[in-house]
Amino acid sequence: MPELLIELFSEEIPAGMQHKAAADLRQMVTNALVEAGLTYEGAQAHGGARRLVLSVEGLDAKAADVNEERKGPRVDAPQAAIEGFLKSTGLSLGELKVQDDKKGQFYLAVIRRPGRTATEIIADVVPDTIRKFPWPKSMRWGSGSLRWVRPLHSIVCTFDGEVVPFEIDGIRSGNITHGHRFMGAENIEVRRFEDYALKLAKNFVVVDATARIETIRTEARNLAFAQGLELIEDEGLLKETAGLVEWPVVLMGSFDESFLTVPPEVIATSIKNHQKCFALRNAATGKLANRYLLVSNLVAKDGGKTIIAGNNKVIAARLSDAKFFWDQDRKVKLEQWAKKLDAITFHAKLGNQGERVARIELLAAEIAKKIGADPEKAKLASRLAKADLVTGMVGEFPELQGLMGRYYALDHGVDPEVADAIRDHYKPVGPTDTIPVSAVGQAVALADKLDTLNGFWSIDEKPTGSKDPYALRRSALGVIRIILDNNLRLPLTFCGDDLIAFFADRLKVHLKEQGKRHDLIDAVFALGNQNDLLMVTKRVEALSKFLETDDGKNLLAGVKRASNILRIEEKKDGKSFDGDVNISQLIKGEEKALHTAITQALGQVRRALREEDFAAAMTALAKLRVPVDAFFEQVTVNDKDATFRENRLRLLNHIRAATAEVADFSKIEG
Repeated sequence: MPELLIELFSEEIPAGMQHKAAADLRQMVTNALVEAGLTYEGAQAHGGARRLVLSVEGLDAKAADVNEERKGPRVDAPQAAIEGFLKSTGLSLGELKVQDDKKGQFYLAVIRRPGRTATEIIADVVPDTIRKFPWPKSMRWGSGSLRWVRPLHSIVCTFDGEVVPFEIDGIRSGNITHGHRFMGAENIEVRRFEDYALKLAKNFVVVDATARIETIRTEARNLAFAQGLELIEDEGLLKETAGLVEWPVVLMGSFDESFLTVPPEVIATSIKNHQKCFALRNAATGKLANRYLLVSNLVAKDGGKTIIAGNNKVIAARLSDAKFFWDQDRKVKLEQWAKKLDAITFHAKLGNQGERVARIELLAAEIAKKIGADPEKAKLASRLAKADLVTGMVGEFPELQGLMGRYYALDHGVDPEVADAIRDHYKPVGPTDTIPVSAVGQAVALADKLDTLNGFWSIDEKPTGSKDPYALRRSALGVIRIILDNNLRLPLTFCGDDLIAFFADRLKVHLKEQGKRHDLIDAVFALGNQNDLLMVTKRVEALSKFLETDDGKNLLAGVKRASNILRIEEKKDGKSFDGDVNISQLIKGEEKALHTAITQALGQVRRALREEDFAAAMTALAKLRVPVDAFFEQVTVNDKDATFRENRLRLLNHIRAATAEVADFSKIEG
């Protein structure tokens, strides 16, 4: 089947842009081809250090012909109108059809437009894609007007093995690609993706990013294992290094053991940030080793000795800086560092970091009392939690904030539980991150996030659409995870209704990922005053299980029927049907039985809710299923007698009220 091959060859593309750029290239080209009338069987895109590649398999050789019908003037229209229509269609009078409508006969032109060849379409699509490509940052070079992430040097574009000719900003399409900058051939002729990939592989270029990643991973693990070491896995760094090289070669370097007195996270961060290297640990002890792995882009004649020596020199200098920060920072206690927080603005409308720490301290003490943590430890951890922000180490490596605070706290004899809380108060920083383990850590982490949320809500800086510059959704999700994962009873009484609604939305997202229905969450929150997220979740879980049973499904149907009748009749009468049911006016056995069942169930439900036994509450509601079904089968609600009618409507209202003790059934779908 015909195949389209595209390669856009340039100077080095930043590693972080390659994956998205490859996906964008695939989407833009294939969408444009389909829009032009071509179909295809499959497409694969690749991003690398110097090239974006797209292969589209099974592409039509030609777009289908299109017949366009165009209605013309009436047959008896002035000659000038008919001639104008003929001119616009390019047809003769004999080629027009005559059709009838209500107003008489008119001319109809059927214009056949032959489909364009794939080559013609591709010659338009590819240059247009290049001009419109959505790079986050782009540049111009030379005297041309074309913008690309880095100077674009050449374009390969072949269809069915033949060059698709076009030119953009002086660059002509062709079938010549280029191998590795140092080890490969300068000019390589290609026709299709299969021979393209094979020829590049022979010239030290691995086109597939996944293959480069797996090569680095395998070589790194094997090299570490041979030395009795273990690779400290880092998927982000793995992907980044795969984007920096075309022919990955893993080498092992080393640094002086004296640097191991510095915290291992500092060493790993330093060699990662400065040299894109992987840290290693001793397989037997689990401690950080004075070895590291680097990924080179060439096969060196000396086995990589020169490359390793150069990296060793740079890493030694960087670790010397890190050790300097470590030694200097420890000369000052965290309490002293904390005093400098007043000079750091948190937000123009929310004050400085020192003021924020004071708020967090008060809130953490309150939360600690409610979740069984030591309030004094929570206050101390809060006072010290942000202190490392002004240290030299965190100034150099911001990603180590919290962690360095723990090290400095322990170095100065601070209680280990307080030190752990300092480290953990940022947690969780993402959906895969862990949550604080200790109660003190949970209190400080909750206080930190709730202060952030309350603060930005108070100045009306809320997330809108996809915009969330202060990561408030992440903060809310962090609060939810800490509460639910630790079964914490923490009513959010210090949050306004608007913020509670925001938590409800975030809880929907969180529970939906766990397979829970969003409408059940709405049904529980509709009860009002639902600021205890743990209890909301337990209600939802119990309600979900109940509605999976036949009793639950049938009762839901009965309640919805009752609610619909009530809504119609309340609108008709202009009043609600609150109030007690007159027992003496219950003349049928089914309505008497229903009234008795509601009375009994309501007492059982309320008792179960007081005991926070939501499963028992659902069991009590389940007893209503049979009498509700019998009532609707045997009793006419809208009786001719107005007295009976109103009494029965009140009975329906009691059904609604009984279920509303658990959730607002009107919010439940189905």
